Amino acid sequence: MLDDATLARLAHLNYLDFGRQSTLWSDRGQLAEGDGVLLHASGTDFPFVFNAAYRTDPAASPADVLARADAFFDQWSRGYTLVTGPGDDDLTAHAEAQGLWAFGDAPEMVCRERLADVHPPVGIELRRATDEAGIADFVTVGSAAYPSLGMPDTAMGEAIDRYDRILEPHVAVVVAYDGNAPVAAAQAMLSHGVAGVFWVGTKEEARGRGLGEAVCRWVTNWAFDQGAAAQSLEASTMGEPVYTRMGYETIHRYRSWFRSGDR
Repeated sequence: MLDDATLARLAHLNYLDFGRQSTLWSDRGQLAEGDGVLLHASGTDFPFVFNAAYRTDPAASPADVLARADAFFDQWSRGYTLVTGPGDDDLTAHAEAQGLWAFGDAPEMVCRERLADVHPPVGIELRRATDEAGIADFVTVGSAAYPSLGMPDTAMGEAIDRYDRILEPHVAVVVAYDGNAPVAAAQAMLSHGVAGVFWVGTKEEARGRGLGEAVCRWVTNWAFDQGAAAQSLEASTMGEPVYTRMGYETIHRYRSWFRSGDR
């Protein structure tokens, strides 16, 4: 079993790789990386999640990180999220001194072993998306689910419009259907010997039936079945108690800082 430090590092590398790969899911995505900074912009100008900056080398000075991120996103006069984690105390202090708004303190949670198999509620069918129609249903679910957390219902569709690029063997998307209606979905991505779980969501009218747990459990076990040593995810306030009950545990936290496009 992986020790905590190794698991935290592998989970972080998977998280960074998810940011890189998500830029491919729209022809409007842009990626820049170098000098200890990773920057990714998507097909939407919504500044949270889809447009982000990360320090990849602790030797990169906080001032340089922010300056490089500003220059990158200034191309579109766009705001973005600066993400800080363990080892970023100096970058966090600089963000605060520069007046960036701290809007999130998300737990990085990990699951170390395969979970019990999924038993969805009566009338619900879980299907892995194997074609573009399935990915379209995944986007439909996310577009309806995430406004509860403040995301516009247009953002996910703007950021993900090349459905063919998600249909890769190291990525799994599962959608829960109530009859023919997609009502919940989740995604997992393998890299660095582990997997990250992303975009767990349930339409508001379908909540309270355990569907978010069902789709998260499905992608978690899919990744273990592919040989992943562990799973990780960044939990929302809504999701954290569900994942804790499932067997995920928090190993550290990420802070998110909003940098306005009006600088």
